[in-house]
Amino acid sequence: MAQKLLKREFEAALSAETPLMVLDFYADWCGPCRMQEPQFRMAEAELAGRAEFFKVDIEDQPKLAARFNVMSIPTIVVVKGGTAKWRSVGVTGKDEIVAAVKKIL
Repeated sequence: MAQKLLKREFEAALSAETPLMVLDFYADWCGPCRMQEPQFRMAEAELAGRAEFFKVDIEDQPKLAARFNVMSIPTIVVVKGGTAKWRSVGVTGKDEIVAAVKKIL
């Protein structure tokens, strides 16, 4: 299950050279973010062992959201080597997330 990501944990994951990270930027009060949740979890289940999935609460981690230029939520960002390789703003389906990750792998 995707864990909440804090800035220091993000930096540690980068240092550990986590191969691929999928970040879900959200807020608890955001209705579309709640709609995104099951799609994100299904993508995580399908890609288990191939990518690390993290939830990033923009209210708790504004610097991490700013680092990835998150202006609207939900936003999904696929990160490789510390660099955003793909992003989607708004509710994104499982198949689109999976296809993006597979293309980057």
